[in-house]
Amino acid sequence: MDINALFTDEGLRAFTATVRDQHVRDAQQYGQIADIVRSRLQQTPIEGDRWMAKRLRAWKVARQLKAMEKASTEAAAKAEALYATYVNEVLELPQRRAVVEAKRLERKQGRQAAVGAAVAGSLNRTVTALNTPQEQPGGTVPQARPAEFVAPDNPWQQWPMAAGGERPTSTINDYFAKGDGK
Repeated sequence: MDINALFTDEGLRAFTATVRDQHVRDAQQYGQIADIVRSRLQQTPIEGDRWMAKRLRAWKVARQLKAMEKASTEAAAKAEALYATYVNEVLELPQRRAVVEAKRLERKQGRQAAVGAAVAGSLNRTVTALNTPQEQPGGTVPQARPAEFVAPDNPWQQWPMAAGGERPTSTINDYFAKGDGK
């Protein structure tokens, strides 16, 4: 048997079909032999048997053959499972990966298109807002300071004086009364 042939679809299919067929034939033979042995042992008394001893002995022996039949049937099913798993996990894997990759790229392109459309819309709104002349409604106060409050030659006259003050305070001590020195 060429081991490299197992790694092809046809080679593994032939191997699993051969193994499956052999196990199916074995299971049939074990079932037939179990029926024959049970029938024969039920009809053959052994000296000293009680009334159900023949049937119990026949059941115990045939039960082992039925277990062999069940194991062969399961082995045939496992051979089919081997082929199905190989096809699913090895042969079809590149095709499934290609489909997944194509879907992933499609989603990525869709997201990029959505982001591009959002950016374009934002830029259009910005350009429209910047190109639209904004007229100042009448009766509003401009944001710049009026010229009469600004006197560049005397910084103390930039702001209007509080009522009762002729000159700004020169030190912090002018704010507090002079104490007794305590």
